[in-house]
Amino acid sequence: MKRLSRFFVSAVAASVVASPISAQLLPGPVGGVVGGVVGGVTRTVGGTVSGTVGGVSNGAADGGRTGGAVGGLAGGVTGGLSGATGGALGGVGGLVGGMTGSGGMGSTGALSGLITRNGIPVSGFTPNPLNALAIPPEVYDAPPQAIADYRLARYRALVSANRATLDLDPDGQPVRKLEVIATNPDATSLVLAARAGFQVTGDELEPNLGIRMVTLAIPRKMNVRRAVQLIHRAAPAMIVDYNHIYEPSGSALLPIAGAVLASSPRHRPRKSQKVAPQPVRGPTRIAMIDGGVASHASLARADIVQQGFAGDPQATGHGTAVGSLLVGEQGPFRGAAPGSQLFVADVYGGNPAAGSVSSIVRALSWAASKQPAVINISLVGPGNAALARAISAVQARGIQVVAAVGNDGPAAPPQYPASYPGVVAVTGVDGQGRALPEAGRSGHLDFAAPGADMIAAYPGKGFAIVRGTSFAAPLAAARLALAGSYQRVAMEARPGKGKVGRGIVCGQCRVDPKTLRGK
Repeated sequence: MKRLSRFFVSAVAASVVASPISAQLLPGPVGGVVGGVVGGVTRTVGGTVSGTVGGVSNGAADGGRTGGAVGGLAGGVTGGLSGATGGALGGVGGLVGGMTGSGGMGSTGALSGLITRNGIPVSGFTPNPLNALAIPPEVYDAPPQAIADYRLARYRALVSANRATLDLDPDGQPVRKLEVIATNPDATSLVLAARAGFQVTGDELEPNLGIRMVTLAIPRKMNVRRAVQLIHRAAPAMIVDYNHIYEPSGSALLPIAGAVLASSPRHRPRKSQKVAPQPVRGPTRIAMIDGGVASHASLARADIVQQGFAGDPQATGHGTAVGSLLVGEQGPFRGAAPGSQLFVADVYGGNPAAGSVSSIVRALSWAASKQPAVINISLVGPGNAALARAISAVQARGIQVVAAVGNDGPAAPPQYPASYPGVVAVTGVDGQGRALPEAGRSGHLDFAAPGADMIAAYPGKGFAIVRGTSFAAPLAAARLALAGSYQRVAMEARPGKGKVGRGIVCGQCRVDPKTLRGK
């Protein structure tokens, strides 16, 4: 650790006196004080103490808890005195104390931003690109509550960057701002909703799932939280929920400029257009709900069909990595199910504010029409009525759903769709078979698969080191598709260290970075 200057020590001492709250939350030698107090009280931007020291305008309550716990640990200790470029973890607008612009989290897919208002960043703030695929040590080595706090701060960042379209639900989850979703509503309930000021703006029937989704615009000058309360009172028989936003487990999403899709883009069908089921013949079929998959040498021989459900599909690092782990093949790199046909449903279109429930339900309907053996979902979010109904409908067709448990630690709430009954929930392990400390939790845990100390395809850069349950899920999904049954995969499972469910599957599927010297 770098030697502290006299000025720095004096500032820390003064902060301890000024704020006993942050002193109690101190997770490291000086991190809590700097991230919690300096970030929470002084609103310092680009400071000389903990990199970018945060700046939470609502004071030490937010700054002390999150800035102290996460930003303090990484920004104050590992980030050190890194100047205006920020500390290692950084303040997600001051909530996660001293974000880097050039190192640490900044280069591995974190958020950037400095000043907040009411706990939400208001300047210099952009969501992180998904295209950096390794979770930095400052996150996965942090205490569980710090990792969970980082999740909420990340969501606030996404909303802050997309104020026109996004809001937060009562639990801090991002949602579409001006609408709610009704699932299979009856005519009477729709009339009652209309009388309460709700207007139908979308009415979609997904024939492959037997689900009708009705989008309702909320009354003017009403936030979405009040609107949900109102509609539950006005039409109590109607199944209605927020249009939640789901993220690739642990990251936001941006497209990779200039990246070409692995297959010719297919335009999204019109809402009234039905997709006829195709007879199953030929190779094993696997579907994935994610971002788009880029053209890559490891996918040159793969049979990939892509469809966009938030505009035309856009290639992303996350989608490309997941796709390669399923069907990639190049030299010593080999996905878990090469030769399989891959159907890619892009629910982002390159927009981190996309990935909504309505898009995911449409994607599931399209994927189900392809009659795959398995659908892999490396996305996480809260429980949602429309998504639950769609997952159940897919399962009723005999299609297995595999989902990642997320990377927000054991202190975060259970993530979905991994927590739905019957969904195969997958966590990750490192090269020594140890459960990843940042792995989230779900209502149940089925298997673990390699999720660290490994490489996957990356657009334009060959291969990249990846880390996270996002990359464990496709390996388990591939094994399930090839084995043909859950029971056979369970028989393959081997013991691991920590919480690994029934055990580690596809352990041999991990390609060590040393093999290709992935960067």
